Amino acid sequence: QVQLVESGGGLVQPGDSLRLSCVGTGFAFSSNTMRWYRQAPGKQRELVASITNSLRTDYADSVLGRFTISRENAKNTVYLQMNSLKPEDTAVYYCYAIQRGLWGQGTQVTVSS
Repeated sequence: QVQLVESGGGLVQPGDSLRLSCVGTGFAFSSNTMRWYRQAPGKQRELVASITNSLRTDYADSVLGRFTISRENAKNTVYLQMNSLKPEDTAVYYCYAIQRGLWGQGTQVTVSS
C-alpha cells in the first residue's frame, strides 16, 4: 500500500521537545525529497522543513534553530525533531513526498501550559 504515516504528536508544554516520525511504504522513499508541513486552525498549510535525497535541508524562518529534519532511508523514515516548542507551533503536522505527490494523514501537536 502506497502511504505515509506520521506519528509522535501530542500535548506538551512550552519549551518542551517532540520528535515526529513519518514512515513511507509502497514507493521509492529514498528518491523523494521529503517535507514537513503544518496547518494551524484557520490558517493555510505552511512549509516547515525539507530534506532532499542528498540530505540538503531547508527550514522556515519561524523554526530555524529549533527544528531539525532528518531521514533514515534504510527505514523509509523522515523525522522532525522539535525543540523549544512554542504555543504558536500548535498545528497538525503533515509529511509530504514531493516526487510521489503523496501526503500523510497528519499528527496533532499542541503546545500549551
